[in-house]
Amino acid sequence: MLSRQSRMRRGEEFKAAIKRGKRAGRPTLVVHLTISGEGTPLVGFVVSRAVGGAVVRNKVKRRLRHLMRDRLDRLPRGSLLVVRANPPAASARSEHLAAELDLALDRLLRRRESSTDGRR
Repeated sequence: MLSRQSRMRRGEEFKAAIKRGKRAGRPTLVVHLTISGEGTPLVGFVVSRAVGGAVVRNKVKRRLRHLMRDRLDRLPRGSLLVVRANPPAASARSEHLAAELDLALDRLLRRRESSTDGRR
């Protein structure tokens, strides 16, 4: 599982990532990323009732936390990342969810690198 120090818990952090961050969407999930400060990267998860009942939502959250644990080192310091699950995430296989998460993260990190290249 994702370590407790890496989990986003405060509403202000969720709002900052969603409102000010860049977004990359896939059919099963949407990822929001913003950089604020120099601390350890924080990851939060949003799984609404549209995904399913409580058991299904918790299962999706556990799967996403497990997938993010291996990808946490790709995030720059001070990152605030919110992963929002869409309804198809409930029936998606873990391999498909991992591939979609990788595609969304790659798109966001590539977009961030290209925007910082012009500022050097």
